Amino acid sequence: MGMQRAIRFAAAEPAWPAVTAALRALGERPILRMIDGLPAFPDEEPADGWRELRVSVSGGMVTFRRGAGEWACVVWGNADDALVRGWDACCQAVARAGNGVIDGGA
Repeated sequence: MGMQRAIRFAAAEPAWPAVTAALRALGERPILRMIDGLPAFPDEEPADGWRELRVSVSGGMVTFRRGAGEWACVVWGNADDALVRGWDACCQAVARAGNGVIDGGA
């Protein structure tokens, strides 16, 4: 079972390059691994209509899912402290890049 946080946007969702830039500013080195269930090149940029990305961060793998007016950041429920820190950074980066609000106040 996974743990998930939603980031909601009042206006436009962020572009993926803005999220990766925000992650780098937070000290992460994101590496894109999958786009919509298919392997991705690490420097590949997803097309505008993507629904799910899997990204390596310092603690492990984080899944980004897009919905109507929100993104979700998901990790496994047994995530260790390092992965939880990476997950937190992902949530913060998405919120910062899109002026979003993180559900649960994380």
